[in-house]
Amino acid sequence: MKTDHPTRRAVLLTVAASAAAAALPAAARARTHTIVMEKMRFGPSPAGVRVGDTIVWINRDLFRHTATARDRSFDIDLAPGASGRTVMRRAGSLPYICRFHPGMTGRLTVSA
Repeated sequence: MKTDHPTRRAVLLTVAASAAAAALPAAARARTHTIVMEKMRFGPSPAGVRVGDTIVWINRDLFRHTATARDRSFDIDLAPGASGRTVMRRAGSLPYICRFHPGMTGRLTVSA
């Protein structure tokens, strides 16, 4: 006699998969955000950045730029047309600049 009903089995598998997903480390749920450098400016800082997320920096300008956190927690140096990335390691408000063009500024807000 069969004791396990298919519907019950499906429900149990769904519950188990949900529990496993909730137990994944934050890095497994991390997202990627993009900031473009263009016309001697940083594009808008993305909303919803969390610790463990990656920021991809893209330099679409004709000049070399950096994305340098004022606290030096990241420093991405990009030739024209290049891209680079950094992973956000701490929560808080992180102002950043271009070391070569101090008028280029931005601020990332990273939540835990």
